[in-house]
Amino acid sequence: MSSTIDAMRDRLSVLEPLRIDIIDDSAKHAGHSGAGSGGHFRLDIVARSFTGKSAMTRHRMVYHALGSLMQQGIHALSIDAKSPEEL
Repeated sequence: MSSTIDAMRDRLSVLEPLRIDIIDDSAKHAGHSGAGSGGHFRLDIVARSFTGKSAMTRHRMVYHALGSLMQQGIHALSIDAKSPEEL
């Protein structure tokens, strides 16, 4: 899945993250229905572009940046998106 993580990092760069951590949790979900269609990931991201935005808007920004990876490559994604002021 490292190629998926690399692709995620590349696409998320449009948000100009100050910090980005992507954890592949796919092994924890082996055998689960749909697990073969993509990986399970946790994303911790800090970006100035999140300042003043609601959690829903931040998630939409992440989904938009990831684009087609959300349909192939990523089966499940947990997002913790913060602005620098929230650290």
